[in-house]
Amino acid sequence: MSNPTPLMPHATASWLVDNTSLTFEQISEFCGLHILEVQAMADDLAASKYTGRDPVRAGELTMAEIEKGQGDAEYRLTMHKTPVTVSRTKGPRYTPVSKRQDKPDGIAWILRHYPEMSDAQIGKLIGTTRNTITAIRERSHWNISNIQAKDPVTLGLCSQRELDAAVARLARKSGVVEDEDDNRLGSDREALIEELRAEREASTKAANEAAQQAEADAWLQARRAAEAEGQH
Repeated sequence: MSNPTPLMPHATASWLVDNTSLTFEQISEFCGLHILEVQAMADDLAASKYTGRDPVRAGELTMAEIEKGQGDAEYRLTMHKTPVTVSRTKGPRYTPVSKRQDKPDGIAWILRHYPEMSDAQIGKLIGTTRNTITAIRERSHWNISNIQAKDPVTLGLCSQRELDAAVARLARKSGVVEDEDDNRLGSDREALIEELRAEREASTKAANEAAQQAEADAWLQARRAAEAEGQH
């Protein structure tokens, strides 16, 4: 059985990167992510910017556990409380009052990235009405000037698993995935990791070349100064 992971792994990883001295490997293992994804967050190379989620406040980690990890790079974090998986029942999704103001931002994000998703699918995913979705789609919403597209998973309006399932159904319906042998969706993650690796290697190479050039320029300048001194 695989180890439990935080309810919002990317947001949790982002918080741990910004607020602790844990290694990328410790964070990636605890959050169930690839180490390159964690490195991308630290280097601001990630395609999506995640709002950090404090695992201590969520009850998934304790400060004592984090301190153990910070003191020993080989230590593997143990989850304090496993997230509870809530099964969906029929009827509209309940959204806490504090999150309801975020719904328009989540709807706008889905419409931007998956415009072909039906109003019914969006309504089921986020727990909103068709009238609200239509108003945002047609830009007639009363607060349209203040709506900013934000990832509904990061906002806590749905889980990553639910979003992935909705996108997968959408892909099957549109014929993007024709059979089980089509691995294009599964390869997206690997493609991103390869892209991030290439960016990091290119950045390192450029930095090394710049350092070598600076060293050569300094040596040349020193030599010219010595030659000029010798002529006098």
